Amino acid sequence: MSNAPHILVVDDEPQILRAIRTILTEKQFRVTTASQGEEGLTLAATSKPDLIILDLGLPDMDGVEVCARLREWTQIPIIILSVRDSEQEKVAALDMGADDYLTKPFGIEELLARVRVALRHSANRKGEQSKEVKAGTLRIDLAWHIVKRGEEEVKLTGIEYKLLAYLASNHGRVLTHQSILSNVWGPADADHTEYLRVYMRQLRKKLEEDPERPQFILTEPGIGYRFIADG
Repeated sequence: MSNAPHILVVDDEPQILRAIRTILTEKQFRVTTASQGEEGLTLAATSKPDLIILDLGLPDMDGVEVCARLREWTQIPIIILSVRDSEQEKVAALDMGADDYLTKPFGIEELLARVRVALRHSANRKGEQSKEVKAGTLRIDLAWHIVKRGEEEVKLTGIEYKLLAYLASNHGRVLTHQSILSNVWGPADADHTEYLRVYMRQLRKKLEEDPERPQFILTEPGIGYRFIADG
């Protein structure tokens, strides 16, 4: 257990804390819990967790602020917890650097899947990031800027490639409309979501077997997009 990933859970609902602790402990994770934002920030600094699960509705401070303060000094992956009607809060937290979100109520398998993805992404950050991203028949070589579908090279425009590379290099993470626009087009175009819709349609036509039912570039309704890679 000493080498098991350490997860910090910050939530003010005792039943949620108990449930998450039980689920993660059964899967051999080490778990620390906090019920307030300031306590969570202190534990994040002192216990150095590998992953933080953070509720947005905390009693002493807003969860988005907690996320922002964490990102001032650490890149520990953060999965946010939120209720169904807090879409704007989800977007704000993701824009502040959170990696993913779970909507309450959530299932055990969904929680564990998100935890595994976040920890893999963290391992890639710590080690040498893979230069090739694989997703089904797709191969994206980030070093040589080559995209292949099966054995056939896919011809992309400059913007299409830049968009795909940003999605693929952050595979598994939820990326908001604003973060994608800022990174691909620039901060001045952060509100031009119509650009994104047009280019996403074009990318899906070139990359997906069925663009209307995408397997690799998934839409997170009202929030942004997530790229699904193998492994």
